[in-house]
Amino acid sequence: MSQENLIKMECSVCKHVNYFSHKNKKTLKNRLEMKKHCKWCKKHTMHKETK
Repeated sequence: MSQENLIKMECSVCKHVNYFSHKNKKTLKNRLEMKKHCKWCKKHTMHKETK
């Protein structure tokens, strides 16, 4: 995995970092938001991109 395109996805409810993903930073300027499963909350929650 290349480090410059790697992003962390954090749960908006419990604030745990659950996922790592890639993003093309030239085409996507805004922060990424996805609805993913959180193993700490045990349900689907919104996950936001962190620094």
